[in-house]
Amino acid sequence: MQFKKPMQMLVGALSLSILAGAGNAAAADYPGKPVRLLVGYSAGGATDVIARLVAQKLSTQMGQQFIVENKPGANGNIAAELVARAVPDGLTLYVAAINNTINASLYNNLSFNFERDFAPVSLIATVPNILVVHPSVPAKNVKEFIEFAKKKPGEINFASSGSGSSIHMSGELFKMMTGVDMLHVPYKGSAPAVTDLLGGRVQAMFDNAPSALPNVQNGRLRALAITSAKRSEALPDLPTMIEAGLPGYEVNSWFALVAPANTPREIVARLNEEVNKALRNPDVRASLAKLGADPSGTTPEQLRTFISSETARWAKVVKTSGAKVD
Repeated sequence: MQFKKPMQMLVGALSLSILAGAGNAAAADYPGKPVRLLVGYSAGGATDVIARLVAQKLSTQMGQQFIVENKPGANGNIAAELVARAVPDGLTLYVAAINNTINASLYNNLSFNFERDFAPVSLIATVPNILVVHPSVPAKNVKEFIEFAKKKPGEINFASSGSGSSIHMSGELFKMMTGVDMLHVPYKGSAPAVTDLLGGRVQAMFDNAPSALPNVQNGRLRALAITSAKRSEALPDLPTMIEAGLPGYEVNSWFALVAPANTPREIVARLNEEVNKALRNPDVRASLAKLGADPSGTTPEQLRTFISSETARWAKVVKTSGAKVD
């Protein structure tokens, strides 16, 4: 009987050692199979473009395919729910974005909790939004756009990639701060929204920089201001919203990689290491810079803290603006 406790301790220690060894082995062998990266928006938008850039680099680094799958709908909630319910083996991942922290307060009946049901891996990049208008809109700057919109209350339509997206909330914040009355028109991603903007079916959009830049640079859309606190190197002559006369206006979209909750810590750590390695690659950084995106790279713990703060921040904006799901 006197050896019972020491034996229990020994068995416990051996069990922990075996589990640790199994976890390390799983991480060493990971991924072993193709990995699915689910994106909550249609192909061609900023989330999709950045996801494919990272997926390509991870495929090269890890010797296994990382395949982007677009599951648009409900402002990313459809894709997020699929990943939240997936087997936590690191083979099904989600490219999260700012919309997920906005959705937490915008939607009343979500079947998952973004903070609880996902394991943060790493922040990938941040990007500003750009207020762009169709060339038929006579305004050449933000002041003129506000004057134009106030003369046509309820007649100006602004598109977004979905209710609760940073594109949508950028517009709601603009409405709050300027008093203009514009109609929000949500789409299932930036690409179809931009298509209608180019066709003149809607007049304005606070599009993500990666999606907006090509159409601004080729003259198909007119950029009025950028939503970041500082100007973009990609469009150095474009003023910020603050410079355009809206002090305190700042919105930055962001993109991150997350896994289902309960994914083994060793796999999360391996993914974090590989994502951060990809983000240090000069070619990847140059590609992101061309998109107007700023590469990030964080620890899982830093991303968890960031997600929590963003969720709290947008809950206040949603409440104050009175924004509702369309």
